[in-house]
Amino acid sequence: MSDHEDDHGDGENGHETPEREEFDHDPLGHADVRAGMTVGELVEQYGNAGIGAADVSHAVDTYAEMLGNDDVTNFFGLAGAMVPTGMRRIVADLIRDGHIDVLVTTGANLTHDTIEAIGGKHHHGHAGPDDHRMSADDEHLGMSERDYDESLREEQVDRIYNVYLPQEHFALFESHLRENVFPTVERTVSIQEFTEALGKANSERNAAEDVDEGAGIAAAAYENDVPIYVPAIQDSVLGLQAWMYSQTSDFTLDALSDMTHLTDIAFDAERAGAMLVGGGVPKNYVLQTMLVVPEAYDYAVQLTMDSTDTGGLSGASLDEARSWGKLKPSAANATVVGDATITLPLVTAATRERIE
Repeated sequence: MSDHEDDHGDGENGHETPEREEFDHDPLGHADVRAGMTVGELVEQYGNAGIGAADVSHAVDTYAEMLGNDDVTNFFGLAGAMVPTGMRRIVADLIRDGHIDVLVTTGANLTHDTIEAIGGKHHHGHAGPDDHRMSADDEHLGMSERDYDESLREEQVDRIYNVYLPQEHFALFESHLRENVFPTVERTVSIQEFTEALGKANSERNAAEDVDEGAGIAAAAYENDVPIYVPAIQDSVLGLQAWMYSQTSDFTLDALSDMTHLTDIAFDAERAGAMLVGGGVPKNYVLQTMLVVPEAYDYAVQLTMDSTDTGGLSGASLDEARSWGKLKPSAANATVVGDATITLPLVTAATRERIE
């Protein structure tokens, strides 16, 4: 036997196993998928796998622990086009079931939420002239994207990727605001007070007109005393309408007073958790709240489409947020990178199955 064999003969296959600190013996499994599985069972199988599947499983573990503890105050950040793309009912149900204590979102999401609450509808459309669902007989097939969208403009239809919204719904929205919302807040109010008035009006009109679609997110928040903050409200049709109304009335918005209200909630929280859908202002607003209170988040889950290497906030890791003191050193956190219209229903359904 050679000296080489003598030196390395204690390990498997004649090789000495090195001392390992980072490595943890946790063999990868293989997902077992079958007909009739529940979403929760599928996500359990994700936990046997790697890459994004493992991330989804970890996110469900974290979110379930966060929602399963009654002493956790749950902050929810909702960015992106989540309402017009069909995620509205998921968020409204989370509010109604007590799984959201604070909602931070965009004026755009509340605009589209209100349109649905009062009888408007979003529609399936095409992502562009080369959408695979177009048939050879479609008159738009082969158009340039510019010509395609110009044709939608002539038809007075707005496009959000593959979702269409007829522009007459914005006229319906404006009338609702001017008749049922703005007259109730003709003074200086916080954005949170304004969204509460919006939710009340949406709830009442939805019921009075027996709208087929539910009253939605703002209404659910109003009915369950959940505050909604919209820190960049100016960046939306809702904000434009608020500005126009303020030009001829005593109505105006005080954005800084929202921060006092939100900070008080964070200060009083025994423990805190954050669910972040998308990035941008809602994500930052949720996280920065912990910079001015003694504690930080105990739990955080983010569903994002952005990468970390651009240095932008939307893709920033939650571990990076820990360096700022927004998450506790011991905080449980998870990130799933992917289309939130896919990941939000999946993570929410599996979490509900776990805790209910």
